[in-house]
Amino acid sequence: MRLRVEFTTEPFDLDEAPAHAVVAREVVEAAELDAVDVGPFGNTVEGGADAVLTAVDALLRKALEAGATRVSLQVNVVEEGGA
Repeated sequence: MRLRVEFTTEPFDLDEAPAHAVVAREVVEAAELDAVDVGPFGNTVEGGADAVLTAVDALLRKALEAGATRVSLQVNVVEEGGA
C-alpha cells in the first residue's frame, strides 16, 4: 500500500521558520520516502505505508517536542506507482 500525507505544523512564523517546522522538514527529508515536497504553508510526502507511517510517527513526536502546538495532517491511500 502507498500513502500520501499532507501536513502542516503550527504556530506559523512568516519571518523565520520555527524550530518545529525545521525539525519536521529534517524528519521527512531523512526518511526513506519516494517523494517529499516541502513548502512554506504545507508539505507532502509519499511512499510505502511502512516508511510513511514511521516518518509520521517521528514527525509528530519531534515537532511537538520542538514546540509545535498543532500538527494537521491528511493521509490518503494512492494507487501503486502513482506520484
